[in-house]
Amino acid sequence: MELPDSNMLNKLKLSFLPAEKFTFIYILITLILVLFFKSDMHSVARFLEFRILVIIGICFFAFIDSFKRIWTFRFLRYVYLAVLLSYWYPETFEINKTLPNLDFLMADIEQYIFHCQPALLFIQYFPQHWFSEIMNMGYLAYYPLMVIAGFYFYFEDSTYFKFYFSSIIFSFYLYYLIYSVFPTVGPQYYYIANGMEDVGKGIFNHVGNYFLTNHTLIPYSDKGGFFMNLVQTTQMAGEMPTAAFPSSHVGISTLIMIHFFVKRYFRVLAFISPVYLVLLASTVYIRAHYLIDVFAGLLTAFLFYYLSVTVYMKINIRSLK
Repeated sequence: MELPDSNMLNKLKLSFLPAEKFTFIYILITLILVLFFKSDMHSVARFLEFRILVIIGICFFAFIDSFKRIWTFRFLRYVYLAVLLSYWYPETFEINKTLPNLDFLMADIEQYIFHCQPALLFIQYFPQHWFSEIMNMGYLAYYPLMVIAGFYFYFEDSTYFKFYFSSIIFSFYLYYLIYSVFPTVGPQYYYIANGMEDVGKGIFNHVGNYFLTNHTLIPYSDKGGFFMNLVQTTQMAGEMPTAAFPSSHVGISTLIMIHFFVKRYFRVLAFISPVYLVLLASTVYIRAHYLIDVFAGLLTAFLFYYLSVTVYMKINIRSLK
C-alpha cells in the first residue's frame, strides 16, 4: 500500500474559522455555567455529551474542508454553526431556570420611565386586524432577513462574509450568555404570571421560580390571521420563557443593518428599512419584549459590533504570526 504524501498531510492541518473559535469559547463558558448552576450530574452529563458532539462536528467539517477545499464544504461549516443557534437559544432556559425571575424589575423600570406598560397599551390602541397582521409579519421577517442577508454578503463579498458571519455568531453568543445568567421572559409570559389586573395597576410581583413549571403565554386574539397564526406556531414550536432582555430580535436585525451601512449598500438599506422598523415595533406589539428591551437591543447591537471587530482583528493577527 502506498503511503500518503507528506505534503498532503501538511495540507490537511485543521484550520478553524473565527466563528468556530467563538463557538469553542461559548461551549466552555456555558459548560462552566452548567457546572455552577446544576447539581444533577445526569443533567450535567447531557450538556457535556452534546458539546462533545458539536466539537466533533466542527472538526469533521474543518477536516473535510481542508481536504477538498471547495466552496460547498466551507459553506456547510457556516450552515452547521447557524443551525446550532436553534439549540443554543432554548438551552438558555435550561441553564437559568433555577434562578429567580427578574421580570418584576424590568416591568417596574418600564413603569417608572414611561408611566405605563407600552406592551400592554400598544395592542389596545391598535387592535385592528390589518395592523395586527402587519406587526406579526414584521416579527417573522427577522428570520428571512437573517437568511437573505447571509446569502447576500456571501455571494457579494465572500471575504467580508467571513467577518459578517463571525460578528453575527459572536453577538448571538453574547446575548445567550446574558440570558443564561439574567432570566427574563417578557410581557407575554410575565403578565399572566403577575396577573393582568395588577399589571393594569402598575403592581409587579416577584414570581420567583414560577416559570420552572409554567410556560403559559398571553392568549392570542380570537380574530386570528395568517401571520398571527404563523407567529403562534413558531412560538409553540421553539419559544421558551427566556431571552427577553436585551432583545436579540432587535439586536441582531440592527447588527445586520450596521453591516449593510458599513459596506455602503444603501439601496439594500432603503429597501429593507421599512421592514426593519416594523420589526422593532412588532416586538413590543406582540408582547415578546418590554420597550426597554428594544432600546437595550439597539445599544448592544452597536456595542457588540465594536467588540466583534476588535476580537476578529486580534484573531486574524494571531493567525498570521
